[in-house]
Amino acid sequence: MKTGYVALVGRPNAGKSTLLNHLVGQKICITSRRPQTTRHSIHGIKTTEAGQAIFVDTPGIHGEQKRAMNRYLNKTASSALMGVDVIVWVVDQWIWHPENDVVLAQLRNATCPVILAVNKIDQCEDKERLLPFLDDAAKRFEFAAIVPIAALKNTNLDRLEAAIMDLLPEGEPIYPEEQVTDRPQRFFAAEIIREKLIRSLGQEVPHALTVQIEKYEEGETLTRIHAIIWVEREGQKAIVIGKDGEVLKKVGQRAREDMEKTLEHKVYLNLWVKVKKGWSDNERAMQSLGYTD
Repeated sequence: MKTGYVALVGRPNAGKSTLLNHLVGQKICITSRRPQTTRHSIHGIKTTEAGQAIFVDTPGIHGEQKRAMNRYLNKTASSALMGVDVIVWVVDQWIWHPENDVVLAQLRNATCPVILAVNKIDQCEDKERLLPFLDDAAKRFEFAAIVPIAALKNTNLDRLEAAIMDLLPEGEPIYPEEQVTDRPQRFFAAEIIREKLIRSLGQEVPHALTVQIEKYEEGETLTRIHAIIWVEREGQKAIVIGKDGEVLKKVGQRAREDMEKTLEHKVYLNLWVKVKKGWSDNERAMQSLGYTD
């Protein structure tokens, strides 16, 4: 048996969360086209006859560190590289992006093998464009393997899994075979609500909001969830609620439907929107809202 931890790293929006969801065969990470959708380190566990890979999804590594949230995201991503057995660097462009150098600087300090996963190749009509990029990347770093993939289409994921399993150390499984994540349902309830907000709102507001579960009571046939949506300004609160409460109502309905599919029973969801000024640039406020990875 092979068993070990595998960190998925890369720039924001490279497709790390989508890749993790497809690797474990279940949606455990929220996704959107917006940067900073992933804010926490999440473990996804896949057990096969060959062994157990514990994938660690991480926030996107980026150069900007002006605000406390940016510093937190980079610190969370960097911390995930410590103690893992394999790193998978996910890239989604076929020219060398300047922010790749930020990621590469982190990888040079790694003591474990690194696989380069070139994602979204289904969007590259001229596959010959990939060859110069792959050649350039191979000259910049000594990768254990380079695997072109399309996470959304499950293209070449079997090759990627095989390359990962080859590099994992021998060992007994750490988690039970049926377990797919280490996070509790309470955490995923907050993430589902945040995903629906991100997909329903404009450019600015998603970065200024977070979701806190105030009460989570799970019964056999009904789970009651009370959640607070925190924003930074009164104007943002009005946007989240929407005219006559339409936006909040839509978000609540879509989040509740997702939760009911996961829990396989009815969910009562109560949402409140409150203002905590400047919370995303205040480390103490962020800790009180669960940003403690």
